[in-house]
Order: sequence, then structure tokens, then C-alpha cells
Amino acid sequence: MDTQQITAPPCAPSLVPGNATPSSGVIHINIRHAAGFTVIGNHLAQHRGLSLTAIGLAAHIQSLPAGAKIGIKRLAERFPESETRIAAALRELEAHGYLHRSRVRLPDGRIVTRTVSYNQPSTDASTTAAPQPRTRRTKPAAPRPTPQPPPGEPAAEPLPASSEAPPPPAPQRTPEPHPAPVFVPAPTTPRALPPLLPQPRELTPELHRAASALLADLRRHAPQLVLSENDIHTLTPGIATWLERDAHPDTIRHTLTNDLPVPLKHPAKLLRHRITTLLPPPLPGAKGLVPARPGIIVIPLQNCDGCDRAFRSRHPGHCGDCRTELHTAA
Repeated sequence: MDTQQITAPPCAPSLVPGNATPSSGVIHINIRHAAGFTVIGNHLAQHRGLSLTAIGLAAHIQSLPAGAKIGIKRLAERFPESETRIAAALRELEAHGYLHRSRVRLPDGRIVTRTVSYNQPSTDASTTAAPQPRTRRTKPAAPRPTPQPPPGEPAAEPLPASSEAPPPPAPQRTPEPHPAPVFVPAPTTPRALPPLLPQPRELTPELHRAASALLADLRRHAPQLVLSENDIHTLTPGIATWLERDAHPDTIRHTLTNDLPVPLKHPAKLLRHRITTLLPPPLPGAKGLVPARPGIIVIPLQNCDGCDRAFRSRHPGHCGDCRTELHTAA
């Protein structure tokens, strides 16, 4: 009767290592990966300040090989999230130190976005120490056995050890880390100053009153052209120059209100541009309207002293018939 009889099967092994099996919550079944895996820290997987989209996007970026394209449009084609959500997740990763993006100019002149991913937040790849090269360990040489003299001969005296110590090994140089590329913006040309507002030769009170009234009346014809008193005071000399050059008020009003952009953000700047660039030239005088005829000399008319007929001559006197009669009579 001392033989133990087993009548019941043993309990099934617990899925959780240890004796305690959780009654609720997640139960992990972990299988060791031999290839094709990425190590993600719990500081990222359990981050309390990042959204699920940002955590998943960081894990995806860290699993990609170096040189992979991770632009917003490329990620939007890969995942169902929109470009707006992906852009917001990238900004979250930048704010918490998992990602850094910078604009870099290449030697050929192109400007590209360089993205650096960190598996630990707030680290800099340029200050990380480079891995030391492994040196191959050599086994110490076994001591050579001392030869024994033949029987009957005295033993040879051992040679004195060399007093010079072996030279110390040369220190290994640590490769200097390459500094991160610095983005240098291209030189920009200075902006040209806007042309000066035209000024009349004499700004009389009547001219000033007519120009300011025309500017204040523009909003009746174009509701977008609502000007302040300061704008009207600034633009009045330009309209006075138009009126001084005999431009009709209807012509000025049509020029300033025609084909306005939609939406109109800065009415005063638009009017200043049109008043300056579309200024008409002064009207020419009566003499300027006579066409010049080079090479034609006009001989004036003269009245004949004998018959009082008109004839062309540079000097007064007799006409051709009277001169013939005078020569015949002589």
C-alpha cells in the first residue's frame, strides 16, 4: 500500500511566469525574436504626453532603415491617417525630443529636409560617443622549458633577464564625431523701395479739397475702398497731381475702382500703387500738337508795290510781271 497512485492529471501550466495568474487585464505570451525586430523603450511605448498616433508613428520610424523617406505625403500613402494627423504627430515627436527636422542646402544647390530620429529623447547624435573598435585579445605565450644538461655536466647559469620593460601599447585614437550640418540660408536681395507718391507743383486749397473729396467718395462706387482719414490725407497729393494734369474726375475714379482684386486686404496700398504707376503725363500745349515737317521752308507772302498782287518772296518789292515791264520800259 506504500505505492502512490496518481488518479488525477496535473494542472495546466500557467501562461504567466510565476505562481500568480492575473484575474483580469492583459496576459502576455512572449516569443523571443531571432530576426526582424526593433527595440522600443517603455519611455516611448508608455509615454503619457504623446498620442497613440505619435507613439505608433515613432515606432514605425525607428523600425525603418537609414535613408528611408518619411515625408508627410509618403506616410499618408502608407497609413490611413490624414496628412493633418500625421503632421500633428510629427510635431508632437519633435516637441518631446524623439524627432528633429531641419532644412539643409546640398552642394548642388537643392534644399532638402533632414530628419533625425532618436530612440532616447533629448539626445544629440553629434555628441554621442563613437563605439570603440574591438581589439583582438592574444593569449600569452607559454614559457619555454629550460633544457636539462646531460648527466655529469654542471647546469648552465640562467641568462639575466632584460632590464628594459616592454614598450607600452600605443593609445588608440577615438574617431572624432562628425559635426551636424549647419543650414546656412541663401543670401536674399534687399526689397526695392516703393516709388514715391507724385506731388503737385502747387497744392492749392481748391485742389486739396477736390482731391480729398474724390478719395472719400470712392466707397460709394466700390464698397471695398473704405479709407481712413489718415489714408485720405496721405493720398491727397497724388490725386491733386492727376487733377493738375487735367485728368477728369470720372477718369480718375474709373482707374482707381476698375478690376479690384478679391479679397482686397489693403485698399490704401492698392490706391497708392495705381496713383503712382498709372499717372498720366501733362497735356501738351498747342505748339506741341503741330507736327514738325523737317526740310520744308515756307516763303512768306508779299504784296507787289506796283499791282498790289500777292507773291512769295523773302523781301518786299515787285512781282515777276511788274519787274518784266520795268525792264522792258527801261
